[in-house]
Amino acid sequence: MSGIVRLNLLAHGMTEAMSAGRFPADEPLSELGVRQVRAVDNLGPVDRVLAAPETRTRQAADLCGWTAETDPRLVDLDYGGWQGAILTDVDPRALQMWMTDPASAPHGVESLTALIRRTAGWLDSVSRTNGRVVAVTHPAIIRAAILTVLDAAPESFWRIDIAPASRTVLHYRHGWTLRVP
Repeated sequence: MSGIVRLNLLAHGMTEAMSAGRFPADEPLSELGVRQVRAVDNLGPVDRVLAAPETRTRQAADLCGWTAETDPRLVDLDYGGWQGAILTDVDPRALQMWMTDPASAPHGVESLTALIRRTAGWLDSVSRTNGRVVAVTHPAIIRAAILTVLDAAPESFWRIDIAPASRTVLHYRHGWTLRVP
């Protein structure tokens, strides 16, 4: 049975990889990222806090004063063989294919369609709960959630800009809606 859910998706703060234009690995927040997360507005009462398993998301939850349950379905997009690489150092044709064809998965990178399916399954499980939920996760997961809620084309993935330490709010009542503050 589906419930009534207010879901706050909180993007982790900046990391050194983000600053350097590298594909992420499991890394902590940078000093700037720590400041960004500390500046997050109080989200009010929360019934449940979830976090992706990576260091940067768990660190962000801790900085907000939350004890988060780790949810492996919130793990970042799998960058495969590109993990840790500088964007300009990867095969440009493979990168172009991956960014324009949502089903493409070069060099072991997770396809966008696989990420969106994974995120949609997670949203479905959250819709069967009740209350105020916070999920501390990655911009890629938040983009995939927005596309799922809006039933938008996967090709729109790269057109959504999720700022570090930003919040996206979704509501569930007989279906998901995106709330724009």
